[in-house]
Amino acid sequence: MTLIFTVLFGVLSGCLLSVLVGIIGSRRRIGFGWAFLLSLLFTPLVGLIVALISDPLPDGVQRWGCIGTVVAVLGILSLIAFLMLLLTGGAMLAVM
Repeated sequence: MTLIFTVLFGVLSGCLLSVLVGIIGSRRRIGFGWAFLLSLLFTPLVGLIVALISDPLPDGVQRWGCIGTVVAVLGILSLIAFLMLLLTGGAMLAVM
């Protein structure tokens, strides 16, 4: 059971770090989507390096696209599911 929680925590924390790298990439030429995708495919560290290497956008300009909204909603839903699982101590799994 501990292994399941460890893997779940690893996946969720990796996704959260990828979203943070995407937010950094949204202020650069690479954009949110590509920075997020590179972070998911490789590691958040590789995505961060690539995002920081790309040129910054002019002040006040961000490149989110529709993927920013989709990822934000999915991230919030995943966080809610994780917190429910954490607070119930896995009792939600027994009910389902």
